[in-house]
Amino acid sequence: MTRLSVEVLAADAVQPITSAGHAQLGIAVLAAFAVIILLITQFKLHAFLALTIGSLALGAFAGAPLDKAITSFTTGLGSTVAGVGVLIALGAILGKLLADSGGADQIVDTILAKAGGRAMPWAMVLIASVIGLPLFFEVGIVLLIPVVLMVAKRGNYSLMRIGIPALAGLSVMHGLVPPHPGPLVAIDAVGANLGVTLAFGVLIAIPTVIIAGPLFSKVAARWADVPVPDRMLPPRASEDLKKRPGFFPTLATVLLPVVLMLSKALVDLIIDDAADTTQRVFDVIGSPLIALLAAVIVAMFTLGRPAGFSRARLSQTVEKGLMPIAGILLIVGAGGGFKQTLIDSGVGQMILDVSKDWSIPALLLAWLIAVAIRLATGSATVATVSAAGLVAPLAADMSTTHAALLVLAIGAGSLFFSHVNDAGFWLVKEYFGLSVGQTLKTWSIMETIISVVAGALVLLLSLVV
Repeated sequence: MTRLSVEVLAADAVQPITSAGHAQLGIAVLAAFAVIILLITQFKLHAFLALTIGSLALGAFAGAPLDKAITSFTTGLGSTVAGVGVLIALGAILGKLLADSGGADQIVDTILAKAGGRAMPWAMVLIASVIGLPLFFEVGIVLLIPVVLMVAKRGNYSLMRIGIPALAGLSVMHGLVPPHPGPLVAIDAVGANLGVTLAFGVLIAIPTVIIAGPLFSKVAARWADVPVPDRMLPPRASEDLKKRPGFFPTLATVLLPVVLMLSKALVDLIIDDAADTTQRVFDVIGSPLIALLAAVIVAMFTLGRPAGFSRARLSQTVEKGLMPIAGILLIVGAGGGFKQTLIDSGVGQMILDVSKDWSIPALLLAWLIAVAIRLATGSATVATVSAAGLVAPLAADMSTTHAALLVLAIGAGSLFFSHVNDAGFWLVKEYFGLSVGQTLKTWSIMETIISVVAGALVLLLSLVV
């Protein structure tokens, strides 16, 4: 396993914007995090504004000139949005087409028709994992929870027995599997290979979601035996099956970007020649931008046409899909700005210097940092972006496989113990009609299981690759 080393940045060291010593930098980092946490939790300030102010506070506490701190923040914001902004937008469009066309309902209904009894929790994991591939976590919850409630009500199932597997599927996809924005930002910050990260992410996600989903749901059902809240049972959309796209075309459309990116990763492993025509072709079609763009274009025909969408309706759907992601883009961008300020202040080098004699593996350190930021801010995305910025220097001497595992260690840590400062916590509480205590014993514990199991699997995998 790759260990921390002070020589990591020797070749590519960047002159920091401050001459602060390690003690001052450490205090500056803690103070900046305290500012961000206070602004988000106590003053209810939007995460974009909190991260922006926190970045400037970091520069000020570290003794950096204000103009240089501003330059670091704007540079990081710009590069982050440039790297993942288009991908987030394409993913949002694909998710909206999937929802509005009835394609999501078609996948759900088809799988549920084949499952019943003890198989239902496993069916919910499958549904959530497939639907969750192109969707943001919050969008996935809004889309799936009504289905979860109806299945539990109609089939007289325990709400937690059905709900926890669905939530686990969504959460694991969100934290570990690109093209979700969190993993994409970490891949960009660390310089990891997307295809390798995707392959390892799927490999780790499968056992993780099984343990945190169907298996844990048995315990959760005993801890929170609550009825389905009737007030949260809305009528289902797209009841006219004749206007829904088919199951297999819908499934193929959802999986298309994943297949293209995995194909690129496989070709890269088989062919190690940058001049090879085959590899160059797959480098293009397997890039995240082309893969997601291809899926969106295909979705217009495989999802929009069968649903009877006109050109005007397709244009309207695309526009509606883009509208809700403005806040996400700004948060991700500001997180990138905060990350760059951390790097330019010399925090990454400080971590290497201070921890050079530690025996903590780099992957475990990355997981612990992400856990700390997640607990403090309540945001998995902020935790991923910030932790990626702090540990990015550790990837400088890592192999391709270990750099990918570093991204997954960060993603796993970012999911640890969602609690009252996380919007997802309240979303789950309200949809399921739970008390705060019941939400902590079910949703929060489920998130912790995902984080710990995925983190452990990352460490185990690092020993054999």
